[in-house]
Amino acid sequence: MTARDPDAAIRAAALSDLPALQAIEEEAFAGDRLDRRAFRHAVLSPTIVALVAEARGALAGYVLVQLRRGSAAGRLTSVAVAQAAAGRGIARLLLSAAEAAAREAGCGRMRLEVRADNAAARRLYETGGYRRFNTVAEYYEDGEAAWRYEKELG
Repeated sequence: MTARDPDAAIRAAALSDLPALQAIEEEAFAGDRLDRRAFRHAVLSPTIVALVAEARGALAGYVLVQLRRGSAAGRLTSVAVAQAAAGRGIARLLLSAAEAAAREAGCGRMRLEVRADNAAARRLYETGGYRRFNTVAEYYEDGEAAWRYEKELG
């Protein structure tokens, strides 16, 4: 298990974070990237929880969770960590904060999709108590399959 960064703090994302969010997105994903407009929408939306991790004076990562009216499930749509902050437990910290926010919004479970070929992300979710319940062929723009996961938030 990775040690947590003792200096990392979670807070709501702000419009002033957009350039850093975009930079993290470019580093973290080769395709299916969110653009500036999508991040702006997420930060301003009343139905999306957009959180960032700050560590050592810089934005270290982000997580986005969609909340749908009348649904008992939050949907984790994206989590990414800056390369400079990798290996410091930032992703796990963001995942925990996302789960807490979903619980606070009345969600009893969290769902997500992850690339079948993303072993690090699958490990994060599986060690965090998520169980795989489905596979969706050709989910991503490059044809890669997605594994669907779910966790009861209790």
